[in-house]
Amino acid sequence: MSYEVKVDAFEGPLDLLLHLIQRLEIDIYDIPVSQITTQYMEHIRAMQVLELNEASEYLVMAATLLAIKSKTLLPVHEGEIDEVDYEFDEEDPRDELVSRLIEYKKYKEAAGELKKLEKDRAVLYSKAPADLSDLQQPDAMDYDANAYDMLGAFQNMLRRKQLRAPLSTRVARQEVSIKEQMGSMVDRLKSFKGRANFSDLFPSDDQAVLVVSFLSLLELMKRQVIAVEQQKNFTELSVELRKETWQDEEEPIGPN
Repeated sequence: MSYEVKVDAFEGPLDLLLHLIQRLEIDIYDIPVSQITTQYMEHIRAMQVLELNEASEYLVMAATLLAIKSKTLLPVHEGEIDEVDYEFDEEDPRDELVSRLIEYKKYKEAAGELKKLEKDRAVLYSKAPADLSDLQQPDAMDYDANAYDMLGAFQNMLRRKQLRAPLSTRVARQEVSIKEQMGSMVDRLKSFKGRANFSDLFPSDDQAVLVVSFLSLLELMKRQVIAVEQQKNFTELSVELRKETWQDEEEPIGPN
């Protein structure tokens, strides 16, 4: 089974890298390349399982991280110390990446500020006082988990299921549509009284079903049928059902 999906929440390799730096509370001016490369590659593996059509951009960044990591790990022979100090004393292999990240962070923060200003301006009306309670935005913004957190949770779940997998098994082809799985996810959340841990929503060990289930969660999240929160870094994601119906949505399911 093959999927080609484009999800707006995945904004690019620099966005993922910046997310990991913030999540791990790393100093952007002193990036531990080995640690950040390991975390980045885990996200790449999850994206490869999902077969996201923009994964090539992330692979380029992964290659860049591996190249920087290899440079930092190269041994310096005693006879070459003076020459190496002369050539590289002021040139850290991470400098170019740090510069790109800082510039990206500036633009992202500026875009966030403009978006906030747009949101604030959108609630201003030039009209007589009226009851606007029905126009209030849902409180989904209280939930701080994003698509990258969900991707990390998906990768951890895949790892746990692989550890529990039997040594030999017979695999039967099973085709499940995203639309069908969205209904199953809503029903499963109802069985958990409207709130469940992320891992509890993936009872199957079939990779195709897991992928479709994850994509259905992203679609439900996009439509604000569910909300996802994380109390603090590295804790289990919690999924809450916000609407019990979604079939009347006119927006098509799938890539934009």
